[in-house]
Amino acid sequence: MSSRAMILAAVRGNAPAAAALPEVPLFDQGVPSLLGAFREAFELLGGTFAELAAGEMVEAAVARLFPSARVVCSVVPELTGTKRLADVASPAELEDVDVGVVRPVFGVAETGSLFLSEAELGVNALGYLAQHLVALLDPADIVPNLHHAYRRPEFRTARYAVLMTGPSATADIEGVLIRGAQGVRSLTVLPVARAG
Repeated sequence: MSSRAMILAAVRGNAPAAAALPEVPLFDQGVPSLLGAFREAFELLGGTFAELAAGEMVEAAVARLFPSARVVCSVVPELTGTKRLADVASPAELEDVDVGVVRPVFGVAETGSLFLSEAELGVNALGYLAQHLVALLDPADIVPNLHHAYRRPEFRTARYAVLMTGPSATADIEGVLIRGAQGVRSLTVLPVARAG
């Protein structure tokens, strides 16, 4: 056995047992409408909350919301789009995407955040290189607060995850706010139930 192997074996043999994480309360405050609370927080942070018109399909809603979009890349079955993610060989090929369409695993009412991982984005760069991002959020998938969110199994199984709250933004010392500075220029939520 080499010296390296002996040292690593000694370290592994003397490693302390993993301590159980403390139990953290959920701090529920009885939000009357999770969708209403989500919408309020989401719009406060610059997000756009849109709804489908009566009988309107997702494809028609995206065309209505972004009439000048030429390249639409969809990761959801409700919309085909014009650019197939399966044809993307490199994340840089998403630089021409006008609208990306995704379905978050869940939303957080307290912060107006959307949970997206590599599974929902298909290619992580879609969430940042697209000019506009549309998220189809099932109202049943909204949790009250971050304490509920962090108990979700997706935080332990995802290799990449982000809680996206509103479009990209930056502000200078004079308080001038610029949206879309480092990522999507707009983030739109369409409340659409999961097929099922």
